[in-house]
Amino acid sequence: MAPVSNAASVQLPVPRVTIHPGDELSGQNIVERRFPQRTTQQFAVVPHRNELIGMIARRTLLPGQPVPVNAVAHQLLVKRGDAARLVFREQGLQIVMQVEALQSGSAGATVRVRNIDSGVVVIGTVQADGTIRAGN
Repeated sequence: MAPVSNAASVQLPVPRVTIHPGDELSGQNIVERRFPQRTTQQFAVVPHRNELIGMIARRTLLPGQPVPVNAVAHQLLVKRGDAARLVFREQGLQIVMQVEALQSGSAGATVRVRNIDSGVVVIGTVQADGTIRAGN
């Protein structure tokens, strides 16, 4: 049998150490390793290292093994049932109110929230700081 050539292989990101559920993936705990090309055709794995940085492990990731797509997720900044801050901005006016999150979401996700005082449901976008920006 002929040795595997570089054309028949692919570089995939793998954990350097065991990563437990809830742990954040960083550039320090991810390295690249060469695998046969068929690995990406047979399994849904994360193909690029930069796609893993900042993600959270949903299950235990073993060293040297490709990372399945469904084994990682974006960090949730807003969790269903928790209190959150809804921010509305328009023409220099800013209104901030306490709301209850009706959906969980990471940065950039659109979620529904309920005004605690009035019960009105509003849709907003989760911001990187964990606040929710109301659509104009």
